[in-house]
Amino acid sequence: MTHPEYILTLSCLDQRGIVHRVSGFLAEHGCNIIDSAQFGDAQSELFFMRVHFASEDTAVTEAALRTDFAALADGMRMNWQLHDALKKPRVIIMVSKIGHCLNDLLFRYKSGLLPVEISAIVSNHTDFYQLSASYNIPFHHLPLAASASSDAKRAQEERVLEIVREHDIDLVVLARYMQILSPQMCEALKGRAINIHHSFLPSFKGAKPYYQAHERGVKLIGATAHFVTSDLDEGPIIEQDVERVDHAMGPEGLTAIGRDVECVVLARAVKWFVEHRILLNGHKTVVFR
Repeated sequence: MTHPEYILTLSCLDQRGIVHRVSGFLAEHGCNIIDSAQFGDAQSELFFMRVHFASEDTAVTEAALRTDFAALADGMRMNWQLHDALKKPRVIIMVSKIGHCLNDLLFRYKSGLLPVEISAIVSNHTDFYQLSASYNIPFHHLPLAASASSDAKRAQEERVLEIVREHDIDLVVLARYMQILSPQMCEALKGRAINIHHSFLPSFKGAKPYYQAHERGVKLIGATAHFVTSDLDEGPIIEQDVERVDHAMGPEGLTAIGRDVECVVLARAVKWFVEHRILLNGHKTVVFR
């Protein structure tokens, strides 16, 4: 018999007895813990926990679990979420004219390596319409000229948010979407939008950053995946990685290596998000890998 599985995530002021009370609650409600991870941050004085469990008592409904745990959580002033572990989160991907991260995410999705439902692809260009069609994913072309007015930008972003609402989206992935989101857009997507960028920022801004890096003789290149905030490319970091390079590599070689790193880092961040492994800790994250 297959039992319903859930993932509980929580954070609260660090105090004695949190694990005992949570595990005791689950045992009392006929639940069996499959895996659990916790972390106490001495600096913020917060405690973080992720518990994956199966509900083995058929008399205990999900609604009962939520109602009863809310009483416990209120007493300990917890921020908490309970997720159906078998439900695939709904995702949209936003992209401009550079498609390596999009292509990588689509392959992982189609191969079953990424447990998501990709509901739509949104782009300000038409370059990846055919790629989207090959995966039977709706493609939304929402053009935005470089000289677009603030009103045009607001209208384009509102259409994006309409798509988010229409599809009940859990996560928006900026897979090299080369537009700066407005503060209003960032607020609307707070905690559920992930961006990827090369880790040269802010050293090498603008076009062809890997070419700029080659000119400076960079020895390490890398990528950063982070939550989107109104502070450009300064949101809470989820994942980073680097690759060593040397003088024998040309700018094209650096670009190829850099794009590979971007793909891997973004895929990890997306996977951890949809598996409910990321908890916010102020301007940082706790990631239970």
